[in-house]
Amino acid sequence: MAQADIDEGLYSRQLYVIDHDAMRRMGKADVLIAGMRGLGVEIAKNVILAGVRSVTIQDDGVVEWRDLSSQFYLKEADLGQNRALCSEKQLSSLNVYVRVSAWTKKLDEDFLSKFQVVVLTNSPLEEQLRVGAFCHSNNIKFIVADTRGLCGQLFCDFGESFEVRDTNGETPVSAMIGHISKDNPGIVTCTDEESHEFTDGMFVNFSGIQGMTELNSYGPIEIKVRDIYSFSICNTSNFSEYVKGGVATEVKQTEILSFKPLNVALDEAIRDPELVEMTDYGKIQRNLSLHLAFQALHRFTQKYSRVPHPRSQADAEVLVTITKELCTDAKFDELDEDAVRQLSLVASGDLAPVNAFIGGLAAQEVVKACSGKFTPLRQWLYFDALECLPQENDEVLSEDACAPRDSRYDGQIAVFGSAFQDKLKKQSYFLVGAGAIGCELLKNFALIGLGAGEGGNITVTDMDSIERSNLNRQFLFHSKDIGRLKSEVAAESVKEMNPYMNITAHQNRVCPETEEVYTHSFYSNLDGVAAALDNVDARVYLDQCCVRNKKSMLEGGTLGSKGHTLVVVPHLTESYGPSTSGGQKAIPICTLKNFPHRIEHTLQWARDQFEGLFKQAAENVNNFLSDPTFVDRTVARGDVEAVEILEGVYRSLGEEWPQNWADSVSWARRQWETLYNNPIKQLLHCFPPDQVTSSGLPFWMGAKRCPHPLTFDSNNTTHMDFIVAAGNLYGQIYGITGSRNRADIQSILQGVKVPEFTLKSSVKIAVTDQELKEENEERKEEDKVKLEILKEKLSKLKLKDQSFRMQPQEFEKDDDSNFHMDYIVAASNLRAENYDIPTADRHKSKLIAGRIIPAIATTTAAIAGLMCLELYKLVQGHQKITSYRNAYINLATQYFVLSQPCVAPTFTVSDEATHLSPSNIVFISLLSGSGSLQDLVKLFSTSGA
Repeated sequence: MAQADIDEGLYSRQLYVIDHDAMRRMGKADVLIAGMRGLGVEIAKNVILAGVRSVTIQDDGVVEWRDLSSQFYLKEADLGQNRALCSEKQLSSLNVYVRVSAWTKKLDEDFLSKFQVVVLTNSPLEEQLRVGAFCHSNNIKFIVADTRGLCGQLFCDFGESFEVRDTNGETPVSAMIGHISKDNPGIVTCTDEESHEFTDGMFVNFSGIQGMTELNSYGPIEIKVRDIYSFSICNTSNFSEYVKGGVATEVKQTEILSFKPLNVALDEAIRDPELVEMTDYGKIQRNLSLHLAFQALHRFTQKYSRVPHPRSQADAEVLVTITKELCTDAKFDELDEDAVRQLSLVASGDLAPVNAFIGGLAAQEVVKACSGKFTPLRQWLYFDALECLPQENDEVLSEDACAPRDSRYDGQIAVFGSAFQDKLKKQSYFLVGAGAIGCELLKNFALIGLGAGEGGNITVTDMDSIERSNLNRQFLFHSKDIGRLKSEVAAESVKEMNPYMNITAHQNRVCPETEEVYTHSFYSNLDGVAAALDNVDARVYLDQCCVRNKKSMLEGGTLGSKGHTLVVVPHLTESYGPSTSGGQKAIPICTLKNFPHRIEHTLQWARDQFEGLFKQAAENVNNFLSDPTFVDRTVARGDVEAVEILEGVYRSLGEEWPQNWADSVSWARRQWETLYNNPIKQLLHCFPPDQVTSSGLPFWMGAKRCPHPLTFDSNNTTHMDFIVAAGNLYGQIYGITGSRNRADIQSILQGVKVPEFTLKSSVKIAVTDQELKEENEERKEEDKVKLEILKEKLSKLKLKDQSFRMQPQEFEKDDDSNFHMDYIVAASNLRAENYDIPTADRHKSKLIAGRIIPAIATTTAAIAGLMCLELYKLVQGHQKITSYRNAYINLATQYFVLSQPCVAPTFTVSDEATHLSPSNIVFISLLSGSGSLQDLVKLFSTSGA
């Protein structure tokens, strides 16, 4: 598949998680997913959205009442019909690029041999062993996924030799070089601008080194970290002397992994606990007990032709006995009998949140199997949320309370009982955000029946409209919905899943300006709030509303393969809290203006140019023409800023006002000179290439890259890219129709006269932001004079057409026809060429300049599942903090931290002191450093979109 064949408009957010090469490999994969109950359809949905070549769904069973508790594409009218056939049409509509077909017969070897990946869900152990053996011997990737009530199981076997091309999916790290010694080993010292992020055993390539040029073509070199500013490499004693410059960039290394077949891994998991991945470090022994208990469940089912009855104590004791027999065979003497009993009591249940979590993980393993991207599960994973069950002082559930009722909620009633179902139906919840996580939450709300009864209601608000790029992960939306409001379409979609849902759609931002809508009275009628937002500030505000109104809040977000959840319980857990400084560091102004050294700097510079030239300048003109107080208000902002703004207004309405398309092209050509030639010449005049500092060191070293001016060439593609984009954008703000015809544009360029540039010895260029500040202070008197002249000139401006207004351009990264990204890419790459910085293609430029949050459906589904497990606890009114869980997960590397939330701060007020009690937190993290999960959440600034 060629890159052009990948629909970047549809897959734009996912392509920042799974690169183009990995997507091409996925586009060649045929996947079989067996079993179309809740877990199977969840996996199928996520895999289809991800974009494999084909998905075949298999099920030879018919729809039962309990299926409706977690299978979102089945309806009451489907009872008695084949599950796969009933699901085929809806699944097919998720992605036009994926062939979806249904198979209703048994799985034989001829059929299995057609697929590269086979997934079994809710299947008997005998079938797992038979299919697993065939797949292992035929190099077919094999995955087993199973959920039983509040417990889940996942197994992967990718064969004897599986190549992982990128173990973590992270952007390769790089560092600028300050010095390299001639030694064995050579010591590389990075510039003191910032510490490097390399780790022992990484391989790096070198580029741009002057002097010790042998390293530029040496190839990947393994490094050993010495400290945060230096690392050692190969023997450099026979190389040339290092002069200056250079960048070290990580080179991703492939890994070959070997997997054990199911029959072997089944037995060895107890002897080799490393085969069992941890999801909750507080339940290490429970995971091994569940490994045996799931096997015992298969024996129970084989013997009695059924699963244990809901809440049957007799069946639970039988299951414990079977599990003990397995313990004896496995020589395992640390069985958690209570966990086995609890598994038996809930095993007949079928819960949407558990299926969402395990289904998200399983689908991510399918993506890994098809693409070779990320580290696969090796090889078992167990998950349980048994802490969701009623607490000790609650009424004990009986068999009658959990017995099936021919209800769409039977799979949930089997776990929590009918009284809890009635309570769920009466809940009133406020969901803020109907993006990716919002869609997944609404799906789960519909399946569990939240607000689906008398007195219950879901209010969902989202002010955004549906765009094409949303369809890859916001599965409630389809192509026909593009342009419609997200909240309205989402509400309609979940009503189709569960016609009993009471749901109200709003299109408001939740902020101080809408407090007349979302009043104290509004919040007082709520049982809780769920946040599916895409920025920290919005989360902080909503959290404040919840604290003020004493309402619980469920919060979650994703960033590619990473995700987090947070539960806030009034008077029990910490709230989300104020925003912390975990975001991106601001780039110093002088770095952007004169001393860029990374592509991020040139992209930010290009974005600033776009905003200044095509948005702010036009807005300033319109304000000047519409508001008689504009000049006075601008002067009040300070002389330096006022001069810049008013000069721009005067130029825009005077000498730089284009009268036709040719004038716009002429402006773009002159602009090219003022950006990539003239200022670089002036900079080098002030600081020549051989300039030295007062310390005798070269001025142009380390993070300061010595630039060179560019000479315009109409035959250079990037040069013309800039002219075409800049000319069209400049024309647009004046209402002039442009053109993409490069031959015509080149013809116009031949007649453009570019003013001669004269170097100025009086110009002073600030090297630091502090110098820039001092320079502005020194210019105060000069600026005052300029300001008076400008005010007089502007007062005399007379327009022929008093109704004229400019058309500011609001940056939109996802419209490839509007020239916005065309300008950003060309402007940034020309700037990078000035400074010998490696350029960035459109895809990478869009990520950085557009501040895109990478996203994939698998993580979104898993996070929404975890959030709804906390919802179970909130609705029951759990008051023990030990039952709640915050989570941070990374599906790329099988990293899971499920931790107890921080306890709510308590204050002791007395004559002596005001005391804040220490946080009581159970937090186990493999990350370095300290702090709560809330700090991690804000650090990653994950998105609900």
